[in-house]
Amino acid sequence: MAVSSGVFATTFLSPETASSFLKPSSSGKPGQFSPVHLRTVRTFTLATASPKPVTGKREPRGIMKPRRVSPEMEAFVGAPEIPRTQALKLIWAHIKQHNLQDPENKKVIICDEKLKKIFGGRDRVGFLEIAGREAQIHPKTPLTLTPMAQNLSLPLLLPTPPPAKPLFLTQTNHHNLPPPSPPQQQTTPSASPTTISPLLQDLYNNNSSSQPIHQPRSRTRLGKSRDSNRGKPWSHHRLSAKGQQVLQSLIDDSFDVKDIDSVLSQLLDQNPGDKSEDLGADLLGIVKGLGFHKKTDLALDVFEWFRSCCSKDGSLVLSGSVIAVLISMLGKESKVSVAASLLHGLHKDGFEIDVYAYTSLITAYVSNGRYREAVMVFKKMEEEGCKPTLITYNVILNVYGKMGMPWNKIMALVEGMKSAGVKPDSYTFNTLISCCRRGSLHEEAAGVFEEMKLAGFSPDKVTYNALLDVYGKCRRPKEAMQVLREMKINGCLPSIVTYNSLISAYARDGLLKEAMELKTQMVEIGIKPDVFTYTTLLSGFEKAGKDESAMKVFEEMRSAGCKPNICTFNALIKMHGNRGNFVEMMKVFDEINKCNCKPDIVTWNTLLAVFGQNGMDSEVSGVFKEMKRAGFIPERDTFNTLISAYSRCGSFDQAMSIYKRMLEAGVTPDLSTYNAVLAALARGGMWEQSEKIFAEMKGGRCKPNELTYSSLLHAYANGREIDRMLALTEEIYSGIIEPHAVLLKTLVLVYSKSDLLMDTERAFLELKKKGFSPDIPTLNAMISIYGRRQMVAKTNEILHFMNDSGFTPSLTTYNTLMYMYSRSENFARAEDVLREILAKGIKPDIISYNTVIFAYCRNGRMKEASRIFSEMRDSGLVPDVITYNTFVASYAADSLFVEALDVVRYMIKQGCKPNQNTYNSIVDGYCKLNQRYEAITFVNNLSKLDPHVTKELECKLSDRIAKKWT
Repeated sequence: MAVSSGVFATTFLSPETASSFLKPSSSGKPGQFSPVHLRTVRTFTLATASPKPVTGKREPRGIMKPRRVSPEMEAFVGAPEIPRTQALKLIWAHIKQHNLQDPENKKVIICDEKLKKIFGGRDRVGFLEIAGREAQIHPKTPLTLTPMAQNLSLPLLLPTPPPAKPLFLTQTNHHNLPPPSPPQQQTTPSASPTTISPLLQDLYNNNSSSQPIHQPRSRTRLGKSRDSNRGKPWSHHRLSAKGQQVLQSLIDDSFDVKDIDSVLSQLLDQNPGDKSEDLGADLLGIVKGLGFHKKTDLALDVFEWFRSCCSKDGSLVLSGSVIAVLISMLGKESKVSVAASLLHGLHKDGFEIDVYAYTSLITAYVSNGRYREAVMVFKKMEEEGCKPTLITYNVILNVYGKMGMPWNKIMALVEGMKSAGVKPDSYTFNTLISCCRRGSLHEEAAGVFEEMKLAGFSPDKVTYNALLDVYGKCRRPKEAMQVLREMKINGCLPSIVTYNSLISAYARDGLLKEAMELKTQMVEIGIKPDVFTYTTLLSGFEKAGKDESAMKVFEEMRSAGCKPNICTFNALIKMHGNRGNFVEMMKVFDEINKCNCKPDIVTWNTLLAVFGQNGMDSEVSGVFKEMKRAGFIPERDTFNTLISAYSRCGSFDQAMSIYKRMLEAGVTPDLSTYNAVLAALARGGMWEQSEKIFAEMKGGRCKPNELTYSSLLHAYANGREIDRMLALTEEIYSGIIEPHAVLLKTLVLVYSKSDLLMDTERAFLELKKKGFSPDIPTLNAMISIYGRRQMVAKTNEILHFMNDSGFTPSLTTYNTLMYMYSRSENFARAEDVLREILAKGIKPDIISYNTVIFAYCRNGRMKEASRIFSEMRDSGLVPDVITYNTFVASYAADSLFVEALDVVRYMIKQGCKPNQNTYNSIVDGYCKLNQRYEAITFVNNLSKLDPHVTKELECKLSDRIAKKWT
């Protein structure tokens, strides 16, 4: 019999009953904890085998339970009953054996006579449709959607994009242009200045006479290459002698701004009558000179002086060039608001603002990260009838890329550029390729790359680096390496930027060995790794769960004299936060200011993500407030992070509220937004709503990527739609959907959580077979499914692999091990693992403590369970309903109903609302003793114990009692 002691004697029990249950336990001595001597760097608690309980084989249940099939299906499988999963597997095997996939669209299955009988005589069905038409295989109860699922509708702001077509080629070329091919097909240099595929060779030859070949040119900042005074004391050939004299007076250290009137009046005396153009040239030269000497405020005073004194012919004196130069100066000093006010004031006073002034203000906004304001100025400029130049379009294209604008909006801007008769240059094409970094637009990038060559431009180093970076961001390291080869063939030597993009491509895919080999390769050819190289590798090791290797990279970086930047600190914050080392995480945050760095938007987003994934919703809200207080305006990435963070905390309504606020703020959702929303829906198992969004994305609004399919798999798993999950799995294994590393890892996760051992092992083996490295979540999933089945040898095999491969166990690893021990005869080992966590400086979470409490309660060791409960509260964690239910269930199972009710009273007093499981345990306890009257009395008097209990719950409990005696 379990007894109550420790904290529960004084906390849960009433004064009348507390003293009577403080006798020594008859269930055995309290578990003695012996310290585990651990290595300081990394240790693992290996599972130890416990005697297997003598039980019969567990009956199949859920999707593994055989179910009656339709007559058509019975004829197909040869059995009247079969599990759902087995039925679908037989269908897939039949499809593959008879090659029934449509050659033109492998997602469509051509039904033979057998399949026609199963699917109602249809000639064709889709892969996902096979799972969806399960009624033809098994009768199924219709699913009733929750009110939230019925009402939730994701507003889509993006119009359907036009069909793909060449960006800039003339209409006569459109008929001859083949679909864009990826660059790996063009690896052989030809006699032409560009390397093109054989399919495009004729087109290139036909157009070569009319299209000039533009040789690559180095791009410098606007104005720098034409500055004849670069590196010399300031002088201006158009500045008059008097103008030079005035400039010298203004830059003199003894100059007082109070004397500005007397100094500048000399220019008016020199230029009487109609010599406004000369005066304007002097003003332009003086403003440039003051900019050269970093005297922007004085330049603004000079401009305002001329503005007030030359109102009659100000349009000649205050030329667009002067305004453009002054706005650029203000933008460089982050005084964009002053620049905007200046332009607004001039416009209000009737000055005609030209394209150069508008472009300068747009550029100023862009350089200060204020992209939305830049777009607003561009639209205002068009409304005023001011025609953008090539530079303006290039700047706005760059803005669209940085904002992650949908491809159809970028194409609309390109169409506007074509309509205005503005011809692109190589910078335009390079910018368009860079715009493909977000949204998995590698095919579009390859198309732009081909069209650039067809337009007569030779790709330069910037082009190749941009294309390579796109492939890296899209997790396509092989294609990225192919770009490097073509780059070398065409005489473009790779730079540090090239190698950093390549290293990033491999690190993103978990191919860290290859990433390190690339670093060695770049050093061998004389390219020194920089802060971006080291930070990329550090992030890669962190993501893979190899903290020791990550810190080695960090130490190597410091030994090489390479100072960390804000990206490095962000990676370290993420690493410590993901491991629950919040003390170390905040130390890194404090270190940022000491190293003369400032937290950026990524820093704040990282903190939001870390607290979100740890279920710390109050901290998420606090960080968001601090972020806004620090002057950061939430952009798309912040909103995406918040959606993900709140959904991880279980606050789904809050996540959707953030999405609505994002739309109200005028932020257009992109692929990452939809993926964040899909991930939120997946956590709630809302697969039907997920499918709706997925269908809209595939309808042309947004191109799905591997993360999209990953969320869809999780939605099916959490919604227990195993058939749909199997159908999507077959699309991945068959190659219809590219079997990306992310998807294979996801398959391990979803099958593990669905407790499908064979499918989990198949996905894990497929991952290794394709040469992908598992990461910490994948390994944790394997430990979890083996641990749940008490497969100790298999668990140890994974732990040894983690140790040998340099993986750092996460809190989830330890929680999974504790779960395994808690259900075994070796249950006291669960607390040993808890002590190991604390010794490593990792903060246990509510799951950690609940698991150890369960281990002791399950075995009647209530004194130890009470001690862990006190320890949990002392650590600052608030017990949840699972914590209390564990005690209630244990007391009720041992017929200690008074103690069980005292726990219920205490949890209500602490603000924790009991749920149906709380009362099920008590009802079941009475029923087990055949005390039906006591069970009915308990339910009838439940409102006295819990004033907030609902009538619905009381009815469910009464039905539960009735079924026990049915």
